[in-house]
Amino acid sequence: MVVDKSPLGGNLHALEQFVLLAKSARGAGCTELIKQALEAPGVYVFGELLDMPNILELAESPADKKYLDALELFAFGTYKDYLTNKGVLPELTPAQRKKLQHLTIVTLATKSKRIPYNTLLLELDISNVRDLEDLIIEAIYADIVRGKLDQKNSQLEVDYAIGRDIRPRDIDVIVNCLQDWCSSCEGVLGCVESQIQRANSARNKAVQRRSDVEAEIVNIKKALKAQMQERADGGGGGAGGPEEAASVAGGGPAAEGPAQRDATPADKKKATQKIKGLKILR
Repeated sequence: MVVDKSPLGGNLHALEQFVLLAKSARGAGCTELIKQALEAPGVYVFGELLDMPNILELAESPADKKYLDALELFAFGTYKDYLTNKGVLPELTPAQRKKLQHLTIVTLATKSKRIPYNTLLLELDISNVRDLEDLIIEAIYADIVRGKLDQKNSQLEVDYAIGRDIRPRDIDVIVNCLQDWCSSCEGVLGCVESQIQRANSARNKAVQRRSDVEAEIVNIKKALKAQMQERADGGGGGAGGPEEAASVAGGGPAAEGPAQRDATPADKKKATQKIKGLKILR
């Protein structure tokens, strides 16, 4: 079962109105503002509101501090954290409870791309799979997560999740993670540059080799042409040309010497038989 929602919908600036109101609110006004922000649809980040001086002043009042703790819970915590500290936190409305469960799904999605149903049932304090899948579908349509309900394997396959607020103490962890990532990128970049240099060197050698072979071919052609020219020039001079060579080889008048003129008919016949067995070379 695939559930997706496009395009991206959540209003990332929905908290701004509460931040503006917090500049002038005091005491009970701040607690009421926190209640409204925790219940408001589309508000899933609370860091800017949590940093407001008037909101931080609630820590000085024992009666109001629990609302500041609730705001921190929605900014950084999970539904399981709420159940653990339920005695020191204000009672959540159904809308606030569901939003905190949605945020818990987001937190789990940042840790694993495949979340078993058993883990979700435990973390969200839900007793049956049907209610769990309804809650996940609502989170997907709220555009805080994207994924697929794998009912065959009883798990949620996550494709996307929004980012949550970051605790100040987690900043060092993030910095170290980013430094490690940068170091890994530099290592990969160095390896790629080395491979590029090696490839360029091999290419230059291949180009040079091809150039040398082509030059050698040209030189060989010139040498062969010169040899053929020399043979052609040498064959047309000394022995009176091809016709004379053929006449001599064939036993014509030019080939008869004094000994042949004085030979008997029988000797001439034998000589003629020998000459017939020769091949004229050209």
